[in-house]
Amino acid sequence: MPNASDIRAVYRIIDANINRAKEGLRVCEEIARFILENRKLTAGFKSMRHAVTAILKRLPAGVRGFVDRDSAGDIGRKIYADELRRKDWQDIFYANMQRAKESIRVLEEFVKLSDKTAALKFKKIRYDLYGLEKDSVKLVSSCRGPKRK
Repeated sequence: MPNASDIRAVYRIIDANINRAKEGLRVCEEIARFILENRKLTAGFKSMRHAVTAILKRLPAGVRGFVDRDSAGDIGRKIYADELRRKDWQDIFYANMQRAKESIRVLEEFVKLSDKTAALKFKKIRYDLYGLEKDSVKLVSSCRGPKRK
């Protein structure tokens, strides 16, 4: 049986990755909506973001209540790596697509500890996201700037 400290740590991992996945999906959604002006892609990203929220509601109350969130004390808060080196909106899109995929994979792994059904739902989202990425990359890489009417 895991101790309380381990459970809190796992909940923090899940909480952080839910936020990260939803944020990454939202950035991609906004690019699909306002730059690519593509209704299908916009709906796809929005649907995935809402699916992550729906799974969150199935998880233990400790995760849903953000009881153990410590944003101010998070040791990763000031590690920027390449976050400040975006050259254009395409770069922002690719970075956030990667962010969403990685976070959903982390969720799939850690949710297995408490809810195998939820883990399978995250796995489905991950594979759906691979397909959405394939459709998006074709459009994103062909654009040189905002779409004009």
